Amino acid sequence: GRWEVEELKENAMPGDKGLVLKSVAKYHAISAMLTKAFVFDDKPLIVQYEVNFQKGIDCGGAYIKLLSSSNDLNLEYFFDKTPYTIMFGPDKCGEDYKLHFIFRHKNPKTGEYDEKHAERPDVDLKKFYLDKKTHLYTLVLKPDDTFEILIDQTVVSKGSLLENMIPPVNPPKEIEDPTDKKPDDWDERPKIPDPNAVKPDDWDENEPAKIEDPDAVKPEGWLDDEPQYVPDPNAKKPKDWDEEMDGEWEAPQIPNAKCEAAPGCGEWVRPMKNNPKYKGKWRAPMIDNPNYQGIWSPRKIPNPDYFEDPHPFKMTTVSAIGLELWSMTSDIYFDNFIICSEKEVADRWAADSWGLKKLVASANEPGMFSQLVTAAEEHPWLWVLYILTLALPVGLTVLFCWPGKKSDECIAFKKPDISKQITKGELKEEVEEFEDDELEEEKENEAHHEDERREMEETKRELIKDNTMKMGREALVSGDEDIYDDDDENEVPDEEENEVLDGSQDDGFNKSDSEDEKKEDDEGMGDLPLKSVRKRRVRKD
Repeated sequence: GRWEVEELKENAMPGDKGLVLKSVAKYHAISAMLTKAFVFDDKPLIVQYEVNFQKGIDCGGAYIKLLSSSNDLNLEYFFDKTPYTIMFGPDKCGEDYKLHFIFRHKNPKTGEYDEKHAERPDVDLKKFYLDKKTHLYTLVLKPDDTFEILIDQTVVSKGSLLENMIPPVNPPKEIEDPTDKKPDDWDERPKIPDPNAVKPDDWDENEPAKIEDPDAVKPEGWLDDEPQYVPDPNAKKPKDWDEEMDGEWEAPQIPNAKCEAAPGCGEWVRPMKNNPKYKGKWRAPMIDNPNYQGIWSPRKIPNPDYFEDPHPFKMTTVSAIGLELWSMTSDIYFDNFIICSEKEVADRWAADSWGLKKLVASANEPGMFSQLVTAAEEHPWLWVLYILTLALPVGLTVLFCWPGKKSDECIAFKKPDISKQITKGELKEEVEEFEDDELEEEKENEAHHEDERREMEETKRELIKDNTMKMGREALVSGDEDIYDDDDENEVPDEEENEVLDGSQDDGFNKSDSEDEKKEDDEGMGDLPLKSVRKRRVRKD
C-alpha cells in the first residue's frame, strides 16, 4: 500500500501535515524505532495518537502496534506476523465498531504467548468513525494492573488486567476432568409420568380432532359443474416452443369469471369443525421424580496448566511502533504519536496539537440550520419532526391569539381590490387628497361653530331685552303678583334655540342666571346640540 505525508482535506492548519493511508484494498505497513525502549517496570505507559477517517470507513482498521523488543526485530521486514506487545486503536467492518486493546501475555510455564482482549466499551463508537473529524485515542496502563481507554480525553472504558480481559490472564485452578463420564443410572429428569395413573375407560384415542359439520348447507347458487380455474383463452403458444423438448403446451390457468358472482365453484365439500369428543392420546400426569439426581457435570481436578501472574502489567519491552493495516477506504489520516509515562505530558501534547485542530474544526462548523438539514438528509424521518415542531406553535398562536372579526350592522366595509397594484405616485396622490379633505372638513366645522355661536349671542340679547321690558311694566302695576309656573310643566322644546334661564324678580338673580347660562352655553357650544328655550310665562293677577 501507499503512504503520503499531507495536510487534512478539511479544517487543515497551515504547515500541519500527517501520515495518510492512500491505497484501497491493499496491505499497508510502516514502522519506526523508538528513541528509547519502554520497559514495563514501575512507571505507567501512555500511548496517544490522532486518527481522522476523512472519507468515513467501510471496512478497515486504524490501530497501532507496539512491537516487542528482540534481537531479531528488523523493521524492513515488518508484517502481520511480527511479534508485538500491545495493539491499540479503532477498527471497523460492516456494522461492527471496535476499539482494540490487546496485549500478548507470556505463559510463565510454557513460554508461549496468548492474546488477551479487553472487554468492549459500553459507549456507542459509531460517531467517531463516520463524522470525518480528527479524534484523539489514548491508552493508559498503570503499574497497579489497571487500564483506561480515552477518546477525545473522555474515558470510554476502564478495568483491570486481571479481571476484565478475555480470556483471563490467569487460568482457573481447577478444571473439569476430561476422562470423567456420566454413570448410566444417573437420573437427570426432574419430572416423570405417574406410574400409578390409569387411563379412563371413556377415553377414546381414535376420535379425530376435526369432523365434518353435519349442519352445514351448500350455499344457494353454488356452481358444481364449473371449475374454479380455466385455461386463459388469450394465451398463445410461444413461437420457440418445442413439443419434443418442452412437452405438450398448455395454456396458463386463470380464475373462472363465472365464479366471481357465485358463492363458489366445483364440488362442494362440507366444512370441518372441532370434534367435541376429541381428547387425543392419553398420557399419564407428571409428578416429581423421587430419583432425581440433578444435572450431571464432570468432577473437578487440579488444572495441570495453572499458573498465577500477579502483575500482568510487566509485559515484554517495547522498542518500536508500527502500523500494519488493510482497508477498503483511503485517506485515513494519522498524526501526533506519543509514548510517555506522564499523563501531564500527554495532555500538553494533545492541547498543542489535537486541541488546535478541534478549535479550527469548531470555527468552521456550519450553523445550526445547516446542521439540522444535514441530519435530516441522513435521517429523512427528521423532516416530519421539524414540520410538527414548527407547525404546532404557529397553529396554537392562530387558534388562541388571532383577533375575531367585529360585526357592525351600521358599518359596511368595502373589500379592497388587492388584485390591482398601486404605484408610488398614485399612493402619494391619494395621501394628498386625503389630507386636503381633512383640512376642508376642519374649516367647515369651524364655520359651523362660528355661526352657532353668533346665533346664540343674538338669542341671549333678545331674551335679556324682553325680560327688562317686562320687569319695567310689572313695577308700574301695584298689587300685582308674579306667578311663575314650574319649569318642568311649561317646557316648550324648540330645536333651533339654545336653552336659557329666564330672569327672576331680583336683578341680581337675573344677572347671575344670565351669566351662568352664558358660561354653560360657551362650554357646551362646541359639541352639545341646540336645546329648546324654556320661557316663563307671566300671568297678571
